[in-house]
Amino acid sequence: MNKKFVGAHTSASGGVFNAVLNAQAIGAKAFALFTKNQKRWEAKPLDTATIDKFKKTLHESGILPKHVLPHDSYLINLGHPEDEKREKSMAAFLDEVQRCDLLGLDRLNFHPGSHLKKITEDACLDKIAEAMNRTIDKTKNVSLVLENTAGQGSNLGWRFEHLAYIIDKIEDKSRVGVCIDTCHMFTAGYDIRTREAYDKTWAEFEKVVGFKYLMGMHINDSKPDLGSRVDRHDSLGKGKIGLDAFRFIMNDERMDDIPLVLETIDETIWKQEIELLYSFIE
Repeated sequence: MNKKFVGAHTSASGGVFNAVLNAQAIGAKAFALFTKNQKRWEAKPLDTATIDKFKKTLHESGILPKHVLPHDSYLINLGHPEDEKREKSMAAFLDEVQRCDLLGLDRLNFHPGSHLKKITEDACLDKIAEAMNRTIDKTKNVSLVLENTAGQGSNLGWRFEHLAYIIDKIEDKSRVGVCIDTCHMFTAGYDIRTREAYDKTWAEFEKVVGFKYLMGMHINDSKPDLGSRVDRHDSLGKGKIGLDAFRFIMNDERMDDIPLVLETIDETIWKQEIELLYSFIE
């Protein structure tokens, strides 16, 4: 019995409950969403009617809360070198976690942060971990899910060691997880195109981070080459990764029971891409 839960990052425009309906429309068994406008700092609080409608719509869809992977705002940088700007990010991040809890969701996916070439990598990672510890202290129920990055610019989290360094400093490890984006992984230099490369990369992940922390994946092909450190997604099979890696994932029981979320570039074919992934199951 294969236990894969595949979906896409669907639009919550017009209300968070619409993300559920948009997921259903493409045959998704999982999905990601923004619980507020990801390009703005402020958002009006979720009202009771919206929360109730989201929970009802989700329940009726048959998609479980643990197969929903909310994503925080792109403006947030928990590793910001300047205290004032980091505090602004911290406040916004806390709000995002609380929004997830109100919606009955148990995880929040986020990009670790960037040093902006003003502080060392370790100093930046320390700041990220400190912000996470403070957030965990002030909230409940929601796990903070670190996403690996492509390593573009001054973004950290592109090496498994970065993720492990942060996790090591988290006091309550029961509320920390990792989301692996296949495009980011590939452009950061981790090859998954052949069975041999795939096995080697995931063995390294297990050794450095650990599968017990894997709480979601972003399933994307990559426009740039292996190790290019550039973040540009592509449709499955159209990019430099190719389809074999996704076939391996769909038959890998280590990726069972977590949200596997497409962020590929052509949403008009998400339904077909979901069907393609399920067709890989042997």
